[in-house]
Amino acid sequence: MKKIFKKEIAIGISAVIALVILYSGIEFLKGINIFKPANHYYVSYTNVAGLGIASPVTVNGFKVGQVLNIQYEYDNPGHVLVEISLDKELKLPKGTKAVLASDLLGSASIMLDMGTDKSFYEIGEKIDGEIPSGLMDNITNNIMPSLSEIMPKIDSILTSVNLIVGDPAIAASVKRFNDITANLSETTEKLNQFASKLNPAMVNITEFTTDLNEISSDLAIVSEELKSIHFDSTMRSINTTAKNLQSITSSLNSPNSSLGLLLNDTKLYNNLNGAAGSLDSLLIDVKKNPKRYISIKLL
Repeated sequence: MKKIFKKEIAIGISAVIALVILYSGIEFLKGINIFKPANHYYVSYTNVAGLGIASPVTVNGFKVGQVLNIQYEYDNPGHVLVEISLDKELKLPKGTKAVLASDLLGSASIMLDMGTDKSFYEIGEKIDGEIPSGLMDNITNNIMPSLSEIMPKIDSILTSVNLIVGDPAIAASVKRFNDITANLSETTEKLNQFASKLNPAMVNITEFTTDLNEISSDLAIVSEELKSIHFDSTMRSINTTAKNLQSITSSLNSPNSSLGLLLNDTKLYNNLNGAAGSLDSLLIDVKKNPKRYISIKLL
């Protein structure tokens, strides 16, 4: 009997441990840490759309707790009671408000707007809740009236756009634009053909440029050789030769020099001419009568 009783005790203890572990696991999956010490407060709202168990509670954007439980207040119709769990170290001054905030995705959270009173709420006490005007309320109250005023103007603008689009001139302009586009395509094709023909010419220009470079190199060599020539001594020799030629020319033209007399004195020319004639006559006579001039004695 004692052994059976011990087994039942062991089974019961195991079941309790299992239930504790299961509960802890479920609460952990919800984001609730049952082993962390916390203070509980309550907030009453008229609408908790988007708010759920484990939704964050923040102060200045920093998470200081989470929603622990949500239930309807049957004794206060139209209100929902939200239990929040806050860090043990956090104290709520009097006048603190729990503002229900929603994001664009519809998820809600609670932001604590801390009061400035020096006294604090007791743990488990109910604090004031506040629901700000939502995004849809802003749209309904602010944007929709503006849209109502804008719609007639948009309608008139669309009417004007339809008139402009239906204008035949617009259609003609579009057709002209299509023609221009076609001409541009044809021009582009011709330019491509011209470019393909231009490539050989570019090759010839490259070869010509190479030849020019070679000629430039040869000219540079000639220029260096010309630099090596002593032009000063050459010019001095040329000047000396020119002076000598000028002196000879002056001598030939002067009647006082022998060459000048030979070239310019007509008497001398006539005398020389007469002498040449006499010498010629003498030679002729010698040929005819050699005995007159040459005597040969025979022994």
